[in-house]
Formats: sequence, structure tokens, C-alpha cells
Amino acid sequence: MLIAAAILAIFVYGMIAAMLGTILPDLSRRFQLTPEQNGNIALAQALGLIVASVSVGPLIDNYGKKPGLLLGLSLIALALFLLPKSRGYRSIMVYLLLLGLGGGIIVTGANALVSDIGAERRATVLNFLNLFFGLGGLATPFISANLLGRNSTRLCYTVFGLSALTLAIHVGAPIPPPTGERGFQLAQAGDLIGQPALWLLASMLFLYVACEVGMWNWLPRHLIAQGIPDSTALNILSLGFALGLLLGRVAVAPVLITVAPETVTLAAAVLMAVTTYLALQTRSPRISWIAAFCAGLAMAPVFPTTLAIVGNVFAVATATAMGIVITCGWIGLAVSSRIIGAIAGEDPLRLKKSLLVLPAASLLMVVVNLLLRAVL
Repeated sequence: MLIAAAILAIFVYGMIAAMLGTILPDLSRRFQLTPEQNGNIALAQALGLIVASVSVGPLIDNYGKKPGLLLGLSLIALALFLLPKSRGYRSIMVYLLLLGLGGGIIVTGANALVSDIGAERRATVLNFLNLFFGLGGLATPFISANLLGRNSTRLCYTVFGLSALTLAIHVGAPIPPPTGERGFQLAQAGDLIGQPALWLLASMLFLYVACEVGMWNWLPRHLIAQGIPDSTALNILSLGFALGLLLGRVAVAPVLITVAPETVTLAAAVLMAVTTYLALQTRSPRISWIAAFCAGLAMAPVFPTTLAIVGNVFAVATATAMGIVITCGWIGLAVSSRIIGAIAGEDPLRLKKSLLVLPAASLLMVVVNLLLRAVL
């Protein structure tokens, strides 16, 4: 029951992670939004993720996962209900900020819950959990392109219904209260933040999330600017990138039983640099699909495996440590979204140049991983 509840929460988060990239073409047309404004909207969502992740860790460690998960799902449902009522650029930013707040709480709470349940094979279990993130990410653009006619209003209400159902299930789920053994005490803060491994892991997610969410938010907009039809661009995101994430996590789960998590993330970073670069170099829908799928495969193990390393290294105040690392990931999203939007400016065709931020960040991940291996 606990695993099922966590899976539903991560599935919902996967759907909202793909939400902005899916609805952005429709919103841009309706409200005449520029790429720079798109970047500011993505920044607002990232700020919500940052605030939620940095603040929810101590709450979860001291009061339990259930209050956090209920709060996160409530905020997501509220944001999705209000988003179709947007009247312009500023209101969209406010509702995406709210959506980010809910999403940040869900990511930390669900991963902390499953990290405790599957402590003996943490990396494998967390990759299994997060394959449902990939499934949710696949579902959003696929449903929008093939079932809802790319209508952002209907999509928001559809995901709102699923979020409300998931919230009701979590109300009745027997999520255990905190035991106090892994709780966060203020006196521990100095020891926690003084460990180099924490900041190297945080740097890893800073760079990784800039890449992954950069693909979610910007890939369809970039493909459409290259002349690829809207529905085809959304299917490349869902049946290409998202499907790669999903299948990659299925494939890597048994590998992590015998291969060290640090080795898996190093190989993934190298492959990310290659595949994200190739994904930007073509106007062919077929080649774009192949490149996006391979980028998803490469990225698949990084987020859950990095969180597994956090769980292995920090046996006390685990959710707080995860919250700090995840927060740095969202900061990476905020920084990269602002940079990408600023470079592109008013011209969608310049997204191709600005999205080179993604392979550059992947190469920096290789450097950080090598430093991490030296301190563990």
C-alpha cells in the first residue's frame, strides 16, 4: 500500500513535470508569449520547487511523510484547477509557482518514503519508483497530442482529477509516523552541511535537473521552431524522451544490484553530453525522435541513483539531506531556464543555440562525479 501510494504520487509529479513543456506552445499562441517570457514562467515553477524542497525536509523528518505528501498533492490540485483560468502572463507565473511548490514537496516526500522502505537495495528501489515518473511524463504530452487536441485547459482539468484522486488515496494510506531516530535536529545542521559529499551530490543534481527539465520544458518549443508540427513535437517528447526515461529505469534497476551507483551515474553523464547535443542538430522528426529517446535512456538513472547515494551516505536526517540536494537541482532548473530564455530572446529559432547549455552541463557532471568518487 505504501509503495502504491508513493508510485501514484511520483506518477502525478511526472505528469506535472511534463505539463509546462506540453502547454507552452498553446499558451504562447493564446497570450503571445516570447521565449524570454517562457523562460520566466519556467523560472517561477523552479522557484516553487526550490522553496518547497529546502523547507519540507525537516518537516518530513520530524512530522512524517504523510503531512508532506498531503500538502504537496493539495497544492498541485489547486494549481491545476486555477491554471485554465489564467488571464495572462503574470497569472500563469503565479499558478506555475504554486505547481512548483506542490511538486517539490511530492518529490522529496515520496523518495524519502521509498528510501526508508527499500533501504537494503535503495538504488534499485528508487529507480523502480522513478520509472513511474517517466510514465507520467510520457502520459501528459501523449494525451494532449492524441486525445485532447493539444487543448491546455482540458489537459489541466484531466491531471487535476488524477491529482485529487491521488490525494484521497493518500488520506487513507497507512503511512507510518516518524520514529524520531532519523529526525532532524538543528544542532546537526553544521555537521550535515560541512560534508563535501553533500555538496558534490547537490552539484550533480544542479547540473542534471538543468538538463532533464530543460528537455521537458524546451524540447517541443525548439522542435516546433524547426518546422516540426505541434502534435509530432509532443509525441517526440512523450514517445521519445519520456519513453526513454521509463525504459532506461526499467533496464538499470537490475544493473544497480551489482554495479556501483557512482559508476552508473558517470556513464550516464557521458552519454547525456552526446545525446543532448545530437538532439539539437536535426530537423528530421525521425532523427529527433531517436535522439530524444537516447537522451531519455542516458538520463534515466541519474536522479534516483543520486538520491540513493544520499540515502546511503546520510543515515540520519535523510529527508533533510535529500531536500538540500533536490533543492540544488531545482536551482539548476531556475538558472538554466533563465539563461536559455535570455539567449533565445524574442526569436524561437535561437533556442537551438541556447539549448547547448544542456550538453555543457552534462560534461560538467562528469567532472563532479569524478570528484565525488574521490571523497566517498
